[in-house]
Amino acid sequence: MARIKTARSVHGLWSSPRRFVLAASGFTISLNNIWQFPYHVVQYGGGAFITVYVIFMFLLGLPLFTAQLMLGRLARLSPVNTMRDLIRRTQGSRAWLSLGVLVTVAGLLILSWYSVIAGWLLAYVVRSVAGLLGNLSAYTAASEFSAFVSDPERQLFWHSLFMVMTMAVVARGVRHGIEAVSSVVVPVLLAMLAVLAVYAAVSGDMVHSVAFFVTPDFLKLSGQGVLTALGDAFFSLGLGAGAMMMYGAYLPSHTHIVRTALIVVLVDIAAAVMAGMVILPLLYAAGGTPTQGPALVFRALPVSFDVLPLGGLMQAVFFIFLVLVAWMSSVALAEPAVTWLIESRGMTRLRASMVAGFCAWLLGIVTILSFSAWKFSFRFLGLTETFGVFDVLQILTSSFIMPVIGVLSAVFAAWVLSTTMTREALAVRSRCTYDAWLWLTRLAVPAWLVIVAFNMRIFL
Repeated sequence: MARIKTARSVHGLWSSPRRFVLAASGFTISLNNIWQFPYHVVQYGGGAFITVYVIFMFLLGLPLFTAQLMLGRLARLSPVNTMRDLIRRTQGSRAWLSLGVLVTVAGLLILSWYSVIAGWLLAYVVRSVAGLLGNLSAYTAASEFSAFVSDPERQLFWHSLFMVMTMAVVARGVRHGIEAVSSVVVPVLLAMLAVLAVYAAVSGDMVHSVAFFVTPDFLKLSGQGVLTALGDAFFSLGLGAGAMMMYGAYLPSHTHIVRTALIVVLVDIAAAVMAGMVILPLLYAAGGTPTQGPALVFRALPVSFDVLPLGGLMQAVFFIFLVLVAWMSSVALAEPAVTWLIESRGMTRLRASMVAGFCAWLLGIVTILSFSAWKFSFRFLGLTETFGVFDVLQILTSSFIMPVIGVLSAVFAAWVLSTTMTREALAVRSRCTYDAWLWLTRLAVPAWLVIVAFNMRIFL
């Protein structure tokens, strides 16, 4: 194996904590915030669901987010080589190397099908700008989307374009690529979200929507609502992908990890709530009903925008916003594999980006064909899945790999690393704060992820 070099000498560091916050927020503000969270708010008691979700984000999400950042900064290497270095320093079992491997593999697997979905969004940006999404009924919107995803040639073009967009940023490196792009894109993304929220407040049914957010209905929350909030807190921050181990490797030494992680969590919560305040008013104003996933974005919302003032323009803004969200998340998913190829195979960043991107792109073609020629059905946890390999990849990553990554990173950070090492790395002055992080990460976080894993049927 080629000699491993440190992230400081090869990959660089974030120029400031603020730039890291922008890059990390670009990853955590994911499509789940937009097309799942609002639906869950309506389904499970509005303000009651939000309250439980926020509690879980702080008590469980923040400690694990902090732990993953700490692991990355301790070694300043790719996740695989981070674990190799920390195993050597703690004289731990080599089995822990599997954590770094899983993070790297998960990033590429998720990127492969995430890029396909992002390609759909790119195509709908062009359609909305060209005015092709006007005068649609619920039936025609559903029919056009079904026809689009059944056409592998059209999907291949948009999937390829989005993958090139992603790897072009990664190939430029930390400072000139990820940081430079996220420093521009994420503020624009947040500004677009704010504009959409104002538009929804003026043109949509804001009164009806606000009632869900400010009125808690704990009777409607139910046990399933609590479990859903647990899952949303985990998937919202992308903790199962482990990308923050990689981004943590680029944190400057003077950056306060806990404080910085807290800011990212707050931004993610705010973005999820704002997304709900965009989507629900638009749906209610057009007489639609809340739904989730692609059915919301590609079927329900185009019909809702069409009946509102300036609907065509704001629809285009909405799809551009979603493309930017997917773009920033995809960049973070690709980075662990690219840095591993640089460190351990001696590749240039350009070549490593091309190799990692090609692998994800190739697997993405299998996902595309899952909607047409290679489509097949199977049952999992009592549910019938109809999109073949696409569903297999989603289940493999969300039901197995991601919870395992979360558990392993929590256990390694809080049990294998010495308290002396973690206290020094976190630089927490308050003994009470440090003990809270330690025991939440040791006990509460693993229990949380086991619960999420065993109730995965709720999130599929």
